[in-house]
Amino acid sequence: MINLAQIIFFLLIVKPFMAFFIGLRVYGRKNIPNKYPFILVANHSSHLDAIALLGLFPLKTLKNVRPVAAFDYFETNKLRSFFAHTFFNIISIRRKDLSKHEDPLLPLEKALDNGQSLIFFPEGTRSLTGEIGQFHSGVIHLLERKPEIPLVPVYLSNMARTLPKGETIPVPFFCDLHIGGMISLRGTRSEMLKAIRDALILLQEGEDSHA
Repeated sequence: MINLAQIIFFLLIVKPFMAFFIGLRVYGRKNIPNKYPFILVANHSSHLDAIALLGLFPLKTLKNVRPVAAFDYFETNKLRSFFAHTFFNIISIRRKDLSKHEDPLLPLEKALDNGQSLIFFPEGTRSLTGEIGQFHSGVIHLLERKPEIPLVPVYLSNMARTLPKGETIPVPFFCDLHIGGMISLRGTRSEMLKAIRDALILLQEGEDSHA
């Protein structure tokens, strides 16, 4: 079902904001898979991260790309929950206070089964420095269940300067978004998690070398 409110919001607000206010430059767009579903894994330093990533996609396909978000942040405030679900179509998952029989990955599995792609921030929270933090293993557990799903790394730069954690008013800084090639994972969980983080660090180093 088409989310008309989301399409209008992105058409009239998000895309002009990204193009003219922060001058978002996208590199490696060809690395986005042509077929759904897939998983984008990205560093996280700002609420603008998910907005920028969703802005990569045509308006008619927005409903098929869903950011993974923390239940304890987005679902404890009714206004925040309404905004996040209506305009960004998030999937919220619990990170704590789980019952013995509760499976936090089940909504993500269902989304993938329905052909919806996911945006994953393995750091779990926004960085205060803009540096890539340590990754949590949720994305690995999901990929163990769905090993056929393509995984694509993305590095976002300057988002923390435009809208840092704790701030509500963005300031204009040029921001870049670097999309890497698909990652093939093997080894232990810790090795696979390191491979994902290393892929983002390589994208960061490549971005820094052109600064």
